[in-house]
Amino acid sequence: MKRILIIEDEMEIQEILTEFLREYGYVIDNASDGAAGIAQFKEEKYDLILLDIMMPRIDGLAVLELIREKSNIPIILITAMETEEYQIKGFDLKADDYITKPFSMNLVIRRIEAVLRRTQSDEALEHEQGMITHGKIKLDKELCEIKMADVTIPFTYKEYELIKLFLENKNKVFTRDDILNQIWGYDFFGNDKIVNNHIMRIRKKLGENFIATVRGVGYKIGKED
Repeated sequence: MKRILIIEDEMEIQEILTEFLREYGYVIDNASDGAAGIAQFKEEKYDLILLDIMMPRIDGLAVLELIREKSNIPIILITAMETEEYQIKGFDLKADDYITKPFSMNLVIRRIEAVLRRTQSDEALEHEQGMITHGKIKLDKELCEIKMADVTIPFTYKEYELIKLFLENKNKVFTRDDILNQIWGYDFFGNDKIVNNHIMRIRKKLGENFIATVRGVGYKIGKED
């Protein structure tokens, strides 16, 4: 089930969009200004953001720019500003689409579906080409190489295999035994703290939030930064 964040300060539009999109099966969260939108984005994992431009505290273009520093999540701008200047600025900041007010709800749903299809196609193509992405991190299976913000990061073979395991199973939680069996093999008889040590080194290289600890269970991939 796809999750969408609506960042819109006009409550009537926010409520109409929320009710309409929920009828289509989307899970919807809302934020009423730019600062709240950024905070909400950091708290949850979303498949798409609908973003108004003219908002209090932080405007939509500033929100777009801040999010793009951390994520390639699909973003559709919604605004009453019809000037070409604003549209160009939005696309320069890597918005995925642009809808002007007033709009028809049928247009909104079709734009959302088109952007999500395009995103899924891009992800499928990257997978076929041996690439896995997670925020600023890219793993190239062909070259056995990992980059963060386009900078190649050195890893040992086991570290690379562990990172690949998490990236290929983004929704799965692995116990320490799962990791030992899949990375070191069933015949490994060493100290199981080797898992903790490898995860600690990976976090130092890719950030503390790259691998999340699930208390009492194990580890999983963290949220995209």
